[in-house]
Parts: sequence; structure tokens; C-alpha cells
Amino acid sequence: MGCNKKALVALIGSVFMAGASQVLADPSALMMANTCAGCHGTEGKSVGPASPNLAGISEAYFIDSMNAFKEGTRPATIMDRIAKGYSESQIESMAGYFASLPVYKASVPHDAGKAQMGADVYDKGCAKCHDENGALADDDAGILAGQWLPWLKYSMADFQSGHREMPKKMKKAVKKLSDDEIEAVLHFFASQK
Repeated sequence: MGCNKKALVALIGSVFMAGASQVLADPSALMMANTCAGCHGTEGKSVGPASPNLAGISEAYFIDSMNAFKEGTRPATIMDRIAKGYSESQIESMAGYFASLPVYKASVPHDAGKAQMGADVYDKGCAKCHDENGALADDDAGILAGQWLPWLKYSMADFQSGHREMPKKMKKAVKKLSDDEIEAVLHFFASQK
């Protein structure tokens, strides 16, 4: 083989290898986040009542949630299986993407009377951990403001049944509440825009 042919083969090989490494590289955060859109909506803005909004979620809360799904310590209908498909670096990448978005509060149908009652419940027992009416992502307690009411109810049911571990402070606060008060505070969170 002449010098030119060897150079050509080497060039083709290096182009192929460069392309292969690009294909084998981790997908972008946006590409991975787009796979979440089927349930959590484009840019983390859920349109379905059983899936939470992810836009604006804190990185730490997203990572903790995904790892809990992966480990089976947080109940899920499908997220436990999905989370197992992502590496730690991919989860961190998606966490950064969703955290970079502004918090999204859906326009959720709710009972205004219950939401009014729930405002008092919130002020007395929830405000310490769920700042800004449940809209502050940095408190690492998850965003509750503007979440879909069915999802809020499913989450509370998981906590109350013991399927999901309730933080000690939350357990103490929830123990003092009646079923009507719990229902009201969920309507309060759903009412936030």
C-alpha cells in the first residue's frame, strides 16, 4: 500500500473513531429531559394530573428523588424502572437542566373554600419547610405550589400509609391535622399560581 493510501485509511479511521466517540458520549441534558416530557410535560410543565411539574425543582431534590426511585425507597408506578436506566452523571445533568428553568405552577382546578381553609393550615404547620407557599425550590422539600391536585393527594396518601418515608418534622405536623385539614392544605398548594 502506498503512502497516500495509508494516510487515507488513517484519516478515514480517525474520522470514524471521532464520530463513534460522539455517538457513544452521554446524551445532552436537554435530550434526556425531553424523554421526561411524555409524563412531566415539555420543559417540566406537566399537563397530566398524576405527574408533577419538574420545572424549577432543586438539583438536590431531583437527585435525591431519582436515587430513591432507583433504590426502591420511594414508591412509583413507573419511575422506579425508569430511574434505573440513568447513570449518576446523567441524573445530575437532568437535575441541572430542570433546576435552571423557572418554577412552573399549573392552573389547577381546586375548591376555593378549601384552599382558603388550607392557607391557615399552611401558615400554622407547613410554612417552615415549604417556603413561599410551597414554591421555593431551594428549601429542598419539593415544589408543591401549582402541582396537580391528584398528584398531591397520591403523594400524601403514600406518606400517610408508610409507603413513603415522611420526614420527622412533617410527620409531627401531619399527625396534628384532621383529614379535612389535610385536604384543605392540598387544595391550598394546588391553588397557588
